[in-house]
Amino acid sequence: MTRLSDDVVGRLRDVATWPALPPDRYVVRDLVGRGGMGSVFRGYDQRLSREVAIKVSNAPAAGGGLDARLRQEARVLAQLEHPGIVPVHDAGELADGRWFYVMKLVHGQTLKDHVTGLAGEAAIIGVFERIAETVAFAHAAGIVHRDLKPTNIMVGPFGEVLVLDWGVAKILGAAHGRFDDDGWRPAADLDATASGTRIGTPGFMAPEQQRGDADQATPASDVYSLGALLFWMLTGEPAPGSTEAATTGLGAAPTPPARRLRAVILKCLAPEAPDRYATAADLIADLARYRSGLAVSAHREGALERAWLWLGRYRTFILLVGAYLVMRALFAWAQRGSP
Repeated sequence: MTRLSDDVVGRLRDVATWPALPPDRYVVRDLVGRGGMGSVFRGYDQRLSREVAIKVSNAPAAGGGLDARLRQEARVLAQLEHPGIVPVHDAGELADGRWFYVMKLVHGQTLKDHVTGLAGEAAIIGVFERIAETVAFAHAAGIVHRDLKPTNIMVGPFGEVLVLDWGVAKILGAAHGRFDDDGWRPAADLDATASGTRIGTPGFMAPEQQRGDADQATPASDVYSLGALLFWMLTGEPAPGSTEAATTGLGAAPTPPARRLRAVILKCLAPEAPDRYATAADLIADLARYRSGLAVSAHREGALERAWLWLGRYRTFILLVGAYLVMRALFAWAQRGSP
């Protein structure tokens, strides 16, 4: 019996999963990437004369769990119309019954590659805030991502930031649900059957997800992942498993962040969800206060720190007043010395 090489097996797998799309609409050009849930192909929409990305379920047959997740991802994306989320153009079933959807073709690099070119804290926070704004929009729509990490974020050639891979997102509220192997389930039933499921990526998933309580994920779970992302962007390392270790890691960063920014990150990384920011919007609000030189809710300033913040905020005004007083004093001295 002849043993097939890994390359041959890989090519055979690609051929087996190559989507048979309607020939009058889409032309598949090449494979862009393959994940656990689906494969993404570069394609061309002949009706609208544009390049597109086509994501196809990796399910060996129609109707399995991978198909269900891909259908849910397409539906989640369709609900979230935001500049930071890739728009869905079309969806349907292949001839073999597997699910696919068509979306905008994204150009750029993952955050993992892009962050190496960011110089300084201000540039890092600028990109991070656009990530957090996208997640905050999803939270406002009742959706938790549950797998935020550097490879799930793209930065385009003009600085646009896109949060990808919503296939394991949780839809909050009893009025919602998602597809699984048995069809559509309301959220209340789904949470009962998903207990014990571990969803996320080590170093970026919240402790409740690490414990296997993915069904208990809330917006605060995404806040933890956002804090881990900001920690990684500043230090180059995944967030450690305790706030004490995180404090040490932030202190060892090439340029240690200011105490107030460290406090913001550590609040995101709190082991218990109630101790974190409730939503990404709350995190963004504290970051805005930090950038403006104001006190942040995550850190309790002493009298000296408050005075220093006040001086920093009104530095220009204080310098102008000081210069005016010096000039008045010099003028008065000159007048006194004249005959």
